[in-house]
Amino acid sequence: MPASRRHHRALAVFVNCLGVIAAVPALSPATPRAAAAPAHPAPPPAAAPVALPGAAATPIPTGVPAVPPAVPTSGPAPVRPSMPPVSVAVGASGTPAPGYRIEVRNAGSAPVDTMVRQELPNGSRATTVTGGGRASRPPGMSAGEVTWRLRLPAKSTTTLHTALSVPGPDRSVTAPTCVYGTDGTRPFDCATATWVGAATAPAAQVTAAPAWRRPPVLLAAFTALLVLTAGVVWWAVWRRRRRTAAGGAAPMARGATGGTTAAGASGSAATPTGTPGGGAVHTGAPEGGGVPGLGMPGGAGPVQGGPGRSGPAERGTVYPRTAVPSPASRRRRPPVWLVVGVAAAVLAGVVGAAAWSATQRVAAMDTTKQPTSGAWVGSSVTGALGQPLRETAFEFTVYRVSCGADVLPPSPGGGRPCLATVGVRNLTNEDQTWHGQLQRAYLPSGNWVAADEDATRVANLGRDVFSQPVAAGRRVLLPLVFTMRGDEPPKRLELRSGVFSAGVRVDVA
Repeated sequence: MPASRRHHRALAVFVNCLGVIAAVPALSPATPRAAAAPAHPAPPPAAAPVALPGAAATPIPTGVPAVPPAVPTSGPAPVRPSMPPVSVAVGASGTPAPGYRIEVRNAGSAPVDTMVRQELPNGSRATTVTGGGRASRPPGMSAGEVTWRLRLPAKSTTTLHTALSVPGPDRSVTAPTCVYGTDGTRPFDCATATWVGAATAPAAQVTAAPAWRRPPVLLAAFTALLVLTAGVVWWAVWRRRRRTAAGGAAPMARGATGGTTAAGASGSAATPTGTPGGGAVHTGAPEGGGVPGLGMPGGAGPVQGGPGRSGPAERGTVYPRTAVPSPASRRRRPPVWLVVGVAAAVLAGVVGAAAWSATQRVAAMDTTKQPTSGAWVGSSVTGALGQPLRETAFEFTVYRVSCGADVLPPSPGGGRPCLATVGVRNLTNEDQTWHGQLQRAYLPSGNWVAADEDATRVANLGRDVFSQPVAAGRRVLLPLVFTMRGDEPPKRLELRSGVFSAGVRVDVA
């Protein structure tokens, strides 16, 4: 047998063996046991066990592997707000001084122990507090707060009132309020309201200047006026030169015609010559004279006589009239001074408009903000505590920021924890995720720290708020923890939904 055929045969045997080995596990193990029956008689069947109530049923072995249970392949469930039984509503009162009405409601069927905190703006102090509240300035905070410890009965609403005094007269004052648990870190609900004084004049609206007072419009109008004036002057000069040229060509034509007539009128009067039609043609040939330019003596030239006409030599010689050349028309071009003036005017208008536009753009720049064009999506928004600020996907509201060891235990790595109560609302129609490293707290020195994800997970009772998306159209209220290095409190928080989002900035100092 050739060597090649032996190799092929060995390969075929090897492949068949692999197929048999792969098919063996698929055979039912009950089949061999049924074929190999024991020779000795089977023992009497034992009594069947009685199934006890609640006992788990034992599956009957069939030899076929069981189907694994279905495993969900979806990602982490979105963060959905757990509807707490406690809610708060805040409204500004119509008093001359800043005042607020706070309503805390317990919709549950059991009493709830709560802590209510109202943040006071910088420079303000509480003058009236009802319901047993206490005004204080916690350490590590630049503003004061009013605190209530309430036990809310089931199905009840508790109303609180506060009045503030501010240094500036008749200015808008925003005071956010949150309801926490007894520990004062996990918020149940938060609300905010802005008081506006009765005598506070509405903010002056910057109206756009009329069109005729805008520099670009003025420059464009001036340029158009220069071009129009130059066109009118050029048309007037061109028309005047045309009239002058037409007036000089008329005497030349009249002079040529007059010379011919004078030549025919010299000597005696012209005599009519006969024509075949019986008419007479007056010629300008002098009587008894020759034809000029033909070298003929007088009377020797050709004479045209009419029928039946005889007599001396006819004077009816016809002289050809010399054609008067028409003056050559030359295309008029605008003068050089006019072209240079119009070009200079247009150039001055373009340069002026470009300079004005660049000046306006430079004046509108804010050097304290990050760029909001190019790679950044949307525009940056800056506000204060309690103000809802929107960006591309989220609406952020910072209600409270507190720092110190009494807020949270210090982190294992050292540092001072700062707890920020933040409300996040998804403005899109899809679930949105956000990242802890993009949430930053800035110090007065310009340095910043990102959110401490481990400490934030502890503050949220072990729930990782950054690994779960925020449901579409929903709002979540959660604490964020920033671990600061040093004793300085944060000056500003920067929150954003994505890497390329311009984000929002909240002044907290």
